[in-house]
Amino acid sequence: MLSKKQRLTSHSAFAATYNQKRIVSDENFVLYGGKNKEEQNYPTRVGFVVSKKIHKRAVKRNRIKRLTREAYRTLSKSGEIQSAQGYQSLIFLAKEGALNKNYKEICLSVKNLIQLLAIKYF
Repeated sequence: MLSKKQRLTSHSAFAATYNQKRIVSDENFVLYGGKNKEEQNYPTRVGFVVSKKIHKRAVKRNRIKRLTREAYRTLSKSGEIQSAQGYQSLIFLAKEGALNKNYKEICLSVKNLIQLLAIKYF
């Protein structure tokens, strides 16, 4: 589980990240990137969003969030997504394609999106 320091919690933090307009996507997720970090002392804060339009059942929506959160946590712990540490915040917005994916496919999607964001905006 991500610590409190690593999670986006307030509405204003989500709005500030959305307003940066640094967007990359694939068939599973849309990734919004926040501002570049000036100080590397603080961890990158991450938010996960799954709309009711994806699925009406909360069980399905929460499963996508759990898998995505765990994929991000394991990738950052192993050091495979060092480029994510250059941003103040990230938001993963799920698409319908993520509904029937397993953990490995979501993990690969998260890794590819963060690398694409780094190439495009860093």
